[in-house]
Amino acid sequence: MKRADTADLAGSTALGALAAFVLLALTVRGRGGSPLFGDADLLAWSVGHRPDAVVAVARAVTFTGTGAVPYLLAALAGLLAGRTPRRRVLCVAAAVACLAAGQTLRYGVMTLVARPRPATRDWVTQASGWSFPSGHTTTAAITAGLLALAILARAPRARTALLVTVLTWGILVGLTRVYLGVHWFSDVLGGWLFAACWLGVCLYATARFAPRTLSGAADPVSSSTS
Repeated sequence: MKRADTADLAGSTALGALAAFVLLALTVRGRGGSPLFGDADLLAWSVGHRPDAVVAVARAVTFTGTGAVPYLLAALAGLLAGRTPRRRVLCVAAAVACLAAGQTLRYGVMTLVARPRPATRDWVTQASGWSFPSGHTTTAAITAGLLALAILARAPRARTALLVTVLTWGILVGLTRVYLGVHWFSDVLGGWLFAACWLGVCLYATARFAPRTLSGAADPVSSSTS
């Protein structure tokens, strides 16, 4: 696939995810932050199914969705995407910048929506700030997307297994936020939509405007079919 085609696909993905995210955010805001359909039921199920061992695993998984771990994984994505030392440096910088900018934008949206979290009596981990969209979910989803794009760009023999592993991790981080009681599921859905939109924007910008020394290493479709 040519760069223009990659850009068109990324742009369409970004617009679709943006439309869905805006609709969800307006619904959350319009309801004053109260739970949406299914939110309370999923949280109630989580509260009623918390064996100590599962809670410990959920805490370990949710820990990987914040702090240094996502940035290390984003840097790894850049290293995988680059085919020369110079390209690796550029791709690492681009991947880390994508994650950092996405987190900053997500924080701004969270402040604007100002949705309260579920009641603290249901929490079994620490959390702070407003609830929508989920920060751990957004961060993990952006990171998983960057890794997935890097895997596609290099097309290793174990591509399918690696993609399943990376994307499963990105999904599980979000689900643990509901399981541990600190987010509604609609917060997690918002995080996934926000991440899809932001990744689409970043891939579009890379395919359209980046020099070929960077975009040539980050075109997952053309690389995997070459």
